[in-house]
Amino acid sequence: MSTLLTQLALEGLTSSDAVSLPGWWLIALPLAGAALLLLGGKATNSFGPLLATALSWGSFILGVVVLLQLLAVDPDQRSTHQILFNWIPAGSFQLSAGLQLDPLSVSFVLLITFVGSLIHVYSLGYMSHDPDKRRFFAYLNLFVAAMLLLVLADSFLLLFVGWEGVGLASYLLIGFWNHNPAYASAANKAFIVNRVGDVGLSLAIALMFATFGAVDFASVDAGVEGASTGTLTAIGLLLLLGACGKSAQFPLQSWLGDAMAGPTPVSALIHAATMVTAGVYLVVRSHAIFEGAPNAQLAVAIVGAITLIYGAIVGCAKDDIKKALAASTMSQIGYMMLAAGLGPIGYAFAIFHLLTHGFFKAGMFLGAGSVMHGMSDQVDMRRFGNLSKFMKITWITFGLGWLAILGLPPFSGFWSKDKIIEAAFVGEGWRPWVFGLAAMIGAGVTAFYMSRLFFMTFQGKARWTDDQHPHESPATMTVPMMVLALGSAGLGLILGPTNIFSDWLEPVTGHVEHHEPVLAIPVIMGATLLLVALGAGLAWMRYGRDDVPIDAPAGNALTMAARKDLYQDDLNEAIFMWPGIKLVRSVIWTDNELVDGGAMGLGKLTAGAATGLRKLQNGYARSYALTMLAGVVTVLGALWVMN
Repeated sequence: MSTLLTQLALEGLTSSDAVSLPGWWLIALPLAGAALLLLGGKATNSFGPLLATALSWGSFILGVVVLLQLLAVDPDQRSTHQILFNWIPAGSFQLSAGLQLDPLSVSFVLLITFVGSLIHVYSLGYMSHDPDKRRFFAYLNLFVAAMLLLVLADSFLLLFVGWEGVGLASYLLIGFWNHNPAYASAANKAFIVNRVGDVGLSLAIALMFATFGAVDFASVDAGVEGASTGTLTAIGLLLLLGACGKSAQFPLQSWLGDAMAGPTPVSALIHAATMVTAGVYLVVRSHAIFEGAPNAQLAVAIVGAITLIYGAIVGCAKDDIKKALAASTMSQIGYMMLAAGLGPIGYAFAIFHLLTHGFFKAGMFLGAGSVMHGMSDQVDMRRFGNLSKFMKITWITFGLGWLAILGLPPFSGFWSKDKIIEAAFVGEGWRPWVFGLAAMIGAGVTAFYMSRLFFMTFQGKARWTDDQHPHESPATMTVPMMVLALGSAGLGLILGPTNIFSDWLEPVTGHVEHHEPVLAIPVIMGATLLLVALGAGLAWMRYGRDDVPIDAPAGNALTMAARKDLYQDDLNEAIFMWPGIKLVRSVIWTDNELVDGGAMGLGKLTAGAATGLRKLQNGYARSYALTMLAGVVTVLGALWVMN
């Protein structure tokens, strides 16, 4: 395998471009797998899951080849634009379907294919007894292919195709067990909320076309200098709306917790390495627009700060292990959005944290699935406890992810999240204090709720029922968890201590001058670690040392609000759903009673008048004579009155 990689990489050096490997192969492999498994039907049941897994790994191998080819050239040459075909020839507007292979897109390719392939392997064990596992693996391949198209596209319009493909695949995966009405509703909710964000992205693309006459990245970036600040602000805010929907950021975050209805591998795929990171990618890829619209860029940072606190508060009160992790994802993506909203100083840190988060969060989601596998699909952490004694591999691998998300040195979260906190303290006026303190407080709250989750699950007294017999998962599930745990522990050490990752992204995000935060870096680091220690210590005293009640206590007003996701569903129902329902009902009533009623009433009036007149034409001479007499009397009476 290493010989093949070296040969393909060296072949690329003979090309004038940095990458000679056709980029469409990356997308074609998982897409072909999805098509074969869906169209092949039951004939592919025996080999379909293995084929889907192999094709996903094939895309990862090709991604490594692309990486080697980019590393083999000078940094200013690390970008290749590959034209596939002439997509939209419309007069003066010509748009080709092409792929952009550069450090930013390749970073996402490697994350998507590597973590995605590990999830495929994990699914071989997790879904082994599901009668529809072939269809499940087809959807996994479709999801990976759509996400690869999203990050490799060279234009906003082609990105939108991958964006919608990810939305479709997520709908199919979240609602995979759609025989359960609650799961089907969760899939519908995710699909509908994401459509709100998609409207923003589609309007942004339309406004780009009206402003620049083009929608490809190169033309849009080149036209930013000539566009007005107001137009760029409008485009930036619309792009942010799209990012909020896909990345579950405030105020379009309500779908994320319900999306836990899907199988656990779906949760790991959607909430760790792929779908929720798409919004961060969109903002960083559109950095030229946001740099030309400071207010839109500020809005990105504000949304990120609100969401990281919001998700942390919600995570403190969740007893469902998967929903607690989902709230954590919301919060961690908030950190990335905050970093992206800080401008050039934060782009590399946002992507760096995205990569480390992809490893430790995917590992913890798979660990949650392993716990469920050993606990008869139980998800209530109040029914766990002392699982470290029976599931040691799951305990250790999950523990490494827990230490990473806490941001303790030398684990990966320390190198990525703390960089965001330091960057948040850079600036003038109120911004560094508001954003910096929000990021620092979020780290402390994260330490509390993630430690709460870890202690309730693996420590303390056993609280499970007599019919549950915890046991370790098979190798197909534990090996991917171990690989992800290694990434949780070591990825930060590889990329964090130096500027290697910032230098890698520099051809895309630009050179960044060094900026000093308003507080000394040792002070920021020390205060952050102190808050983390306080949060973890408080969680230990309440959920590790003391007995955990099986029935959740009532709690205070904030706890009750957090259990209901801070009433986000109630708010959405009050502001959007019920007014929308009443509006539709009023339109239906107007149509039925006024429009249709008026038309039907006029018809009935005409028919009634005709019926009355028909009685006058009865064929009897005496009736006609009487009518004539009445007419003569009426005329004579009228003449008499007039005279």
